[in-house]
Amino acid sequence: MTDSKTIPDRPILRLKPKANARAIRRGAPWVFDNELVMDRRSKALAPGSIATLEDGERKPLATVAVNPGSRIVARVLDRDASALVDFDWCHARLAKAVSLREAVYDAPFYRLVHAEGDGLPGLVIDRFGDTCVMQPNAAWAEAHLEILTEALVAATGVTNVLKNAAGRGRTLEGLDDVDTVLRGAAPDAAVPVEMNGATYMADLTGGQKTGLFYDQRENQAFVARLARGHSVLDVFSHVGGFALAALAGGATSALAVDGSAPALALAEEGAQRMGATNRFATRQGDAFDMLEALAGEDARFDLVICDPPAFAPNKPALEKGLRAYERVARLAAPLVAKDGYLVLCSCSHAADLNAFTGACLRGIGRSGRRAQLLHTGFAGPDHPLLPQLAESGYLKALVFRL
Repeated sequence: MTDSKTIPDRPILRLKPKANARAIRRGAPWVFDNELVMDRRSKALAPGSIATLEDGERKPLATVAVNPGSRIVARVLDRDASALVDFDWCHARLAKAVSLREAVYDAPFYRLVHAEGDGLPGLVIDRFGDTCVMQPNAAWAEAHLEILTEALVAATGVTNVLKNAAGRGRTLEGLDDVDTVLRGAAPDAAVPVEMNGATYMADLTGGQKTGLFYDQRENQAFVARLARGHSVLDVFSHVGGFALAALAGGATSALAVDGSAPALALAEEGAQRMGATNRFATRQGDAFDMLEALAGEDARFDLVICDPPAFAPNKPALEKGLRAYERVARLAAPLVAKDGYLVLCSCSHAADLNAFTGACLRGIGRSGRRAQLLHTGFAGPDHPLLPQLAESGYLKALVFRL
């Protein structure tokens, strides 16, 4: 227990007597509004304030970031209730995150900070060489943006830091949607990123999220091994995620389907840089419409991948989302050649692995196909999972043989 004499002079939040203080002691990162005694002073705290969390008996539990306007009122920053959230604290957390990535990857292209998984709640940072794109999706990260930026530059040596304000979490936290350059300058063109032998073009200022999805790297590598000598269909392809990895793995052809014409243009540029233009094609349009159109053309592929956006981003959307995943599987399965492979992915944290697998199997079954489940994949090691927070393990990838 922290000596009360060492606790900084700052606001105090207190758990209700029946709230589960044990969960916080065991690593739970969030405290919801119905778990706290919210008096007038607590409700008046500025979003992003740092406070000391106490249990119902007034014993210090943790250092927390506060946002009275959020359903998640307190986010645990440090289980040391005497911690000071300053430059040194931020630098230590960021340096630890850097050390993990440098142990795993040879080049500085990865997710550098995965929010709660790296002890920096609500903060996402993706690194692209000498440029980092930061998503401060919690009020405390926005309030400490200057200190975080200084610590990030010190921990990494990057010259450019961009703020991306497009995260859905920012709306829930009451934050703005204004992108800014925090250090250096924004790149004037898409940045090439080498992964799994493929070249991806990341638009750091105008693309989806931070410009590239690093989380599928390990799953794309697995699929690339299956792709040699085979034809590939990559639906919800974005900038060519699975398609370009498959081409690097020796696929005879790859068709990328996406609703975004700019994303497909970047995919085409990546294929050109790889010298694979003659094996690569794109179709722009609604993914469900494209799946139905390909079925109408009696198209068949040895390997079909569907990596849609989050159909179930929260619990209220779960049932509708699972029906959407089932529909994807039902439409995609007939396009797979006999003894071919179907890869189905979900980035919905509300749909756990069992629920997602069930939806996929129902869709495959209703298409008249039978499946073997060969592999279950998750996000790579630059997206560390916080075991006490299921939401941090959002990505699932199922590889079937039909």
